[in-house]
Amino acid sequence: MGLKKGAVEDLIERAGGCAVIDGGLATQLEALGAHFDDPLWSARCLISNPELIEEVHVQYLESGADIVVTSSYQATILGFVSKGLSVNESESLLQKSVHLALEARDKFWKLVQRYPSHNYNHALVAASVGSYGAYLADGSEYSGYYGKDITLEKLKDFHRRRLQVLVDAGPDLLAFETIPNKIEAKAIAELLDEENVPIPSWICFSSVNGENACSGESFEECLDILNKSDKVSIVGINCSSPQCIENLVLKFRKLTKKAIAVYPNSGEVWDGKAKLWLPSECFGGENFEVLATRWHEAGASLIGGCCRTTPSTIRSISEVLKRRL
Repeated sequence: MGLKKGAVEDLIERAGGCAVIDGGLATQLEALGAHFDDPLWSARCLISNPELIEEVHVQYLESGADIVVTSSYQATILGFVSKGLSVNESESLLQKSVHLALEARDKFWKLVQRYPSHNYNHALVAASVGSYGAYLADGSEYSGYYGKDITLEKLKDFHRRRLQVLVDAGPDLLAFETIPNKIEAKAIAELLDEENVPIPSWICFSSVNGENACSGESFEECLDILNKSDKVSIVGINCSSPQCIENLVLKFRKLTKKAIAVYPNSGEVWDGKAKLWLPSECFGGENFEVLATRWHEAGASLIGGCCRTTPSTIRSISEVLKRRL
């Protein structure tokens, strides 16, 4: 099950020095008719429209994604139980999120093998683990404030069982996403050691100001914790404005020797209370293929898109990066 040591590096090498992560799952699910007026957000489709999830995974693979991220970002046992499902049913849905991605990957790879001249890599499946703030569904993954009562141990307990279920489902790696503060990064790093997780992980932070984590804590503090963990292979930034990515990559490059992943949103701003995307006042919407080249040159070795990006975004990124081979 999972990857042998060094396989993430192998993928990056096979991809010509920069692997392509897929794009916004919920964005594309909505384009196919799904509706997410629900705290479960895109995880709702695991219950109502799992076939749409597999279809979106295939669309991103066709667009050149080397890594597909599962639909488990907002999928938590507590969240499913609050909808009336049993613990067993909830855990089965977590497993389904991984199985859908694996099945899409395997079917797609079998298909492209019929064409020896294809330019695809055998993709990896990353099991998404959203932050505690994503479960709260109150926008706190963009503020880093979880309340006065949150502790390191509470965060470990929140993540523990979901982590175990996702790992048992057989993904290639784990993707901890939109982490807004140092305490949750520390909790995850310690939990990975405690559970002796056998597959690589990445931990990606969110940033509002392009300088620090959403909590205001410095990335120097956050990365100092992660640099000590052998279980964390990749660090980076997701669901932040594209305009801040290049400077953050340069900053991270000075603070860590780990591989760097970046997959920003479209540049629009999420209003967590109003539950809608607002136009950015400071991002002009430059082409992602131009930006991706700069991010790679700055030091990122995994690049993709997050909310409001689409298969066409990923195709543009893949084409420009693979032209550089």
